[in-house]
Amino acid sequence: MNIAKKVTWLELFYDLLFVAAVSKATHVLLHAEHESIAPEYIIKFVLIFIPIWWAWVGQTLFNNRYGQDVFAHRIYMILQLFFVLIMTFSLSTDFDRYYVPFFIGYIGSRVLTALQYLTIQKGEVSHRAATARFLGTRFWIGIMISSASLFFDSWVRYLILYAGIAVDVFLPVIGRRFLVHTPINTHHLLERFALFTLILLGESVVSTLAVLQTSNGTLASILFAALAFILVIAIWWQYFENIERKVDKELQTAGQTIIYGHLLVYLSLSTIAASIQLLFLEQLDYFFMLGMVFLSVLLYFVSTTLIFHRYRHKHLQLRPVHLALFLGILGGFFVLDVFVVVPNYAIIGEMVLFFLVYARLASR
Repeated sequence: MNIAKKVTWLELFYDLLFVAAVSKATHVLLHAEHESIAPEYIIKFVLIFIPIWWAWVGQTLFNNRYGQDVFAHRIYMILQLFFVLIMTFSLSTDFDRYYVPFFIGYIGSRVLTALQYLTIQKGEVSHRAATARFLGTRFWIGIMISSASLFFDSWVRYLILYAGIAVDVFLPVIGRRFLVHTPINTHHLLERFALFTLILLGESVVSTLAVLQTSNGTLASILFAALAFILVIAIWWQYFENIERKVDKELQTAGQTIIYGHLLVYLSLSTIAASIQLLFLEQLDYFFMLGMVFLSVLLYFVSTTLIFHRYRHKHLQLRPVHLALFLGILGGFFVLDVFVVVPNYAIIGEMVLFFLVYARLASR
């Protein structure tokens, strides 16, 4: 039986530092130039976001399988907080200027996670010891590859850095044969990822406030902000109703659908948050804006559908007719907007209607 594991106060405090990190990453998408967002900034957004997500995931998974609210584990997490603080400070589109502090922050957090696994495996037995030993030793591969970037310059430095991060990210997939014998605590992991989802939803709330601030609270901006707020509530409803009532928290798995699926959820929520501001300011070309909004929503829909389908109780899983309906609504709105130029509040209104239907049918 998958006994519920309590989220500690230190874990919640740990999440607070990532609020600023996520905000910095999302802000990269607000660099609108010549009515579009340059591919450079889109790539930088992804390159900034992935290390943030993976640093958080690394400590979260350790806590999920082996974490205890004891003195030694608290010290490790407090040290992690320090390195996350350095990493968050260094997040910038000017990679060269802040490379060293970013490297210290990210690699420092990963080294601590690897050491935690090596330390804990001595007190574990059987599969739990093997899993801790595997992760504690193999994570050093990505750390060493990324560390080699210090000996290079220009684009080669970043290629090596992110090659190490890629090895780190995909190592659990390669070692899945170990992890399935030491399954995650589903209840705890879903709760942890849901709490991080709240951080991302908070970015949409911040974007809604920015709409009011940049317009000095005109009637048009209040209407737009009201629609944006309903959009956030609809997303919240859909996501947390599923988390709370529809998923099987007793399921024993390696948790990889939750882990990697949520990267796509978080990326989509960041782009939705940025879209709220950009849509109101009308700084982007109409068709570029349509593509950004609808692709963000589509990515969110696909990723949450995959996650919840995997963990929903069998009798509560969505049927193909539901998926066809959701995609039909989204596709219908997109085709309409391509052939008929509609105002920004109409586009966000369409997103509200889509998410209301998605929330209502997906949480029945």
